Amino acid sequence: MALRHKDLLGLADLSPEEIEHILEQAEAMREVLEREIKKVPALRGRVVVNLFYEPSTRTRFSFELAAKYLSAETVSVAAATASVVKGEGLLDTARTVEALGADVVVLRHPSAGAAAFLARHVKAAVINAGDGMHEHPTQALLDLFTVKRHKGRIKGLTVTIVGDILHSRVARSNIWGFSKLGARVRVCGPATLIPPGLEELGVEVYYQLEEALEGADVVYVLRLQRERFSEQTFLPGPEEYARLYGLNRERLRLAQPDALVMHPGPMNRGLEIAAEVAELDRAVIEEQVTNGVAVRMACLYLLMRRGEA
Repeated sequence: MALRHKDLLGLADLSPEEIEHILEQAEAMREVLEREIKKVPALRGRVVVNLFYEPSTRTRFSFELAAKYLSAETVSVAAATASVVKGEGLLDTARTVEALGADVVVLRHPSAGAAAFLARHVKAAVINAGDGMHEHPTQALLDLFTVKRHKGRIKGLTVTIVGDILHSRVARSNIWGFSKLGARVRVCGPATLIPPGLEELGVEVYYQLEEALEGADVVYVLRLQRERFSEQTFLPGPEEYARLYGLNRERLRLAQPDALVMHPGPMNRGLEIAAEVAELDRAVIEEQVTNGVAVRMACLYLLMRRGEA
């Protein structure tokens, strides 16, 4: 099957069948990563432009490697070094990039909806690499892929997402992804960091971490943005947050004995997650990074294949 849209803007837009199709393709791409020579000619002659208006290490490098492993030409543009600093707007920048031959534009932007805006105005395929507090679809896809490789399924699992749900695009995409594939999704955090109305998406809301962890198959710890501690309406101090919501070994015992521990990175060890938990064998955080390359290879390949259909 082919993806319905020319762009990948969010998991809210994808059907369960499309998500499963991407995960299946990612399995084939994961095999490429295990070869001695990690390269296939699938996108030879294509141009992928990474346009990042926010700092990024994992996502940006992951997309660069994904494109190169598929034999595409890659160009990475950081807003701080582009014409953006001269006042050029997003649309003009993207049109310039497209005029130079881009087939895919991978966009990270601080404004929610930026990727959708761009997609409406350019012929190139647009992949949302994170837009404000909206979505981060490829992060959720790599998380789904990682869980499925370990558990063999998504349907019927209990997934607990802990932390700053309000500001997290990772949480939003994971809620859509895990729910669409049949998982039971719980979220937990301070009341000030839980957006209203989540229950309408079929999500269970908890404010006590111990209750949220009971019997969980996957524990997903979000990165806590330290700047939130200066916003007194959102959070207590870091010590209080770690005491109430930090994942430590004792709390992890409430989950299933084989529960996976996940984190999108970078981690604040000792704050949202204890260092000893991050080093457990069932903490698959580094594996998430590797799987991210395979998933992004799959996304690039499927979008370009759709364009050739």
